[in-house]
Amino acid sequence: MLPSSSLAAPREGAVAPSPWAEATSSSALRHYRSLPKKGKPQGRESTVLAAFLLSTPQDPQSPTVLSMGTGTKCLGASRLSGRGDLVHDAHAEVIARRALLRLLYSEIGRGASPEWLVACEDGGRWRLRDGHCLHLYITQLPCGVMPVPPSESELREQLDGGVNGCSDISFVQRKPGRGDTTLSMSCFDKITRWSVVGIQGALLSHILEPLYLTTITIGQLPDSAPEVFSIKNNIDKVLNARLSSLPSRLSASFKLNKPKFFEAPVPPKEFQQISGDVPPLTCGYSICWNKSGLHEVVLGTTGRKQGTSSKAACLPSTESLLCKRRLVEAFMSLEHPLETKFQSGELSYRTMKDEAHEYQHTLELLRKAPFFSCWRAKPASLDSFSVTR
Repeated sequence: MLPSSSLAAPREGAVAPSPWAEATSSSALRHYRSLPKKGKPQGRESTVLAAFLLSTPQDPQSPTVLSMGTGTKCLGASRLSGRGDLVHDAHAEVIARRALLRLLYSEIGRGASPEWLVACEDGGRWRLRDGHCLHLYITQLPCGVMPVPPSESELREQLDGGVNGCSDISFVQRKPGRGDTTLSMSCFDKITRWSVVGIQGALLSHILEPLYLTTITIGQLPDSAPEVFSIKNNIDKVLNARLSSLPSRLSASFKLNKPKFFEAPVPPKEFQQISGDVPPLTCGYSICWNKSGLHEVVLGTTGRKQGTSSKAACLPSTESLLCKRRLVEAFMSLEHPLETKFQSGELSYRTMKDEAHEYQHTLELLRKAPFFSCWRAKPASLDSFSVTR
């Protein structure tokens, strides 16, 4: 367990964390502390930490960290790149997920069968091994969570009376930006999407069955924070309300997945962003780590690796392994029977994603649902770059 001195005081009257929440947060924070100082908050800075973990049938109460990320920054619309060479969204949850994707590419591509994945005997897609479960830990509520969950009557009013599903209590939110509007949806919107189409994304859907979260554990607010949200009592209600507007039956291997939510102990001060007499400062860097050896630091305001000079800003050597171009290159390097249609010529990233027909159909059902009809896809030009095999 973590030494008590490393954790902040819990909110008065807060729910005592369960053994699972203690184990999950301890594992993630212990691993974070083992990483070098590079990219971590300094002085009064704070950040957000997110980690994907794996539990096994052999030791179900001791999850192992698969990937983690930190960060709170996001590029504005005017700074987005159509070359696939920038990390547009450097929020912790997004960084941790992309680090997990790189781990999946590494595990599937190394030849030997991964300990937590299994290939179907007919040469079809990989899937999570029976009894193995994926979990997410976040040091604070993901951005985009409504501070007060709507009542049943408000939910019905939005469904029946909203304009195209959009009203004052619309669920879909873009991440905030300083002067430059972002096109990235909030982390809670993305968590909702993962609950429908899976964590793996469109590309990996060609060779991997959907991966869903079993639990999401979120750090409690410290005692000094204003009372705004009860995690255990309310966040699952908000997610259930979102998913209730979708068809109960989806195509093929997709489903409406409802993870269990847990409240973890209050995280250390470097993960607290509570306003006070002194304005909070957020760290501009994002740490990217996974179990296969990935360890990078990305500057969230540029989308490139830490230390990139203005003269080298367009060199491939400054690209993060988490940018779209590097991820699609990892996908193209795999040897799998279901990849034969991508084995020759020059293909655009957009085309390869669109070829995941069942994934795209399920994603379209989500975007057409009443609560999500305000969800706007990013311009197709951002995914139009080509990759040669």
